[in-house]
Amino acid sequence: MASTTNGEGIAGKRETLAWLRRISGDLATATTTRLEETLPWYADMPPGRRSAVGLVAQAGITSFISWFENPSSTPWIAADVFAAAPRELLRSVSLQQTLQLIRVTVQVTEERVAGRSEHLREAILLYSRDVAFAAADVYARAAEARGLWDARLEALVVDSILTGEADDELPSRIAALGWHGHGEVSVLVGTTPPQLDVDHLRRTARKLHADVLIGVQGSRLVLVIGRAELPRTEGDEQPEPELSFYDLAVRLEPGFGSGHLVLGPTVSALVEAGQSARAALAGFAVARSWRHAPRPVEADDLLPERALAGDPLAKATLVERIFRPLQAHSSDLVTTLWTYLDSGRSLEATARELFVHPNTVRYRLKRVSEVIGWDATGAREALILQSALILGSVAGPDAARRRPGTLSTPNKRPSYSS
Repeated sequence: MASTTNGEGIAGKRETLAWLRRISGDLATATTTRLEETLPWYADMPPGRRSAVGLVAQAGITSFISWFENPSSTPWIAADVFAAAPRELLRSVSLQQTLQLIRVTVQVTEERVAGRSEHLREAILLYSRDVAFAAADVYARAAEARGLWDARLEALVVDSILTGEADDELPSRIAALGWHGHGEVSVLVGTTPPQLDVDHLRRTARKLHADVLIGVQGSRLVLVIGRAELPRTEGDEQPEPELSFYDLAVRLEPGFGSGHLVLGPTVSALVEAGQSARAALAGFAVARSWRHAPRPVEADDLLPERALAGDPLAKATLVERIFRPLQAHSSDLVTTLWTYLDSGRSLEATARELFVHPNTVRYRLKRVSEVIGWDATGAREALILQSALILGSVAGPDAARRRPGTLSTPNKRPSYSS
């Protein structure tokens, strides 16, 4: 091209360059007009952004003239074209819109110079290809930088939740991540798989109408789960039922590595997720002590193990959710439950010790289940209830265990020596 190409000599190239510089202003004006006529998104832009887009188009024309004069300047094309755009324009104009802008600019330029020479037309096509690749590179770099920033921000948010060090900036950081969850939240803790597929976890969550924040801490994988808005079909009066957090955990389970998987209790909002995280982490630390623990297992099902390990939250939960409600409801229920558990969960032995009919024991145990939600007739739940009774009796003199027999027969000798 520097000497003779397609019959065009150095003198002809200089003449073409001078002509291109003369019509560059007209090309920019014609391009702006064509943009307004053919691209609705451009016409809807605020005046300031339309002006910035016009500068980009004009820069593209000017850069083409420089490139036509010296084709070896290809590496600087992206800088020449996009340097005129303010930073916020790159965030507001998508890659697809940028390619539309390039296509319109090339069409207008090609229409004006097509009759000049075939060589010039081919140069425009070659240049437009290079600009399109340069634009894709600009957006790819921006997306990569945004992805790295989002990953760092997400790690910071999850770490704040796990450590309970939430501050006033946490809601804004969560909003910056594009969190789509609303209302209740739960934290799921498990092991990190050898090949962690974060995108697959997010896609699975979206299919379940949920949103997740993902944190990786060495061998530990943490998911903060929230429910997203459920889609409504036009004409449907009943919305699609929401999955429980346990059901969500079951569906997300394949994304974790082998080992235990613990689901924290549900909290009312994301800013309170630290409470669920503390319970889930405490449960994860002791889950191996339950030989047949399901996967996933709820942290509240590990309350006895957590309490034995010294978790103050588990101790308080056992006392507040089991012992005190029973004691406030009826001392008869506490005494019956104590006796039932002490007698090896035998209805007949409990009835004999309390001098009541076995059906009375059944009724009281049913009332226990109605009051606190745990069934004393199950082996695992019996362990939870007995732990609560022990911790409740240790909590203070008002929570002292009543001896069996004081319920209905105050003069009866206790079944064990004092």
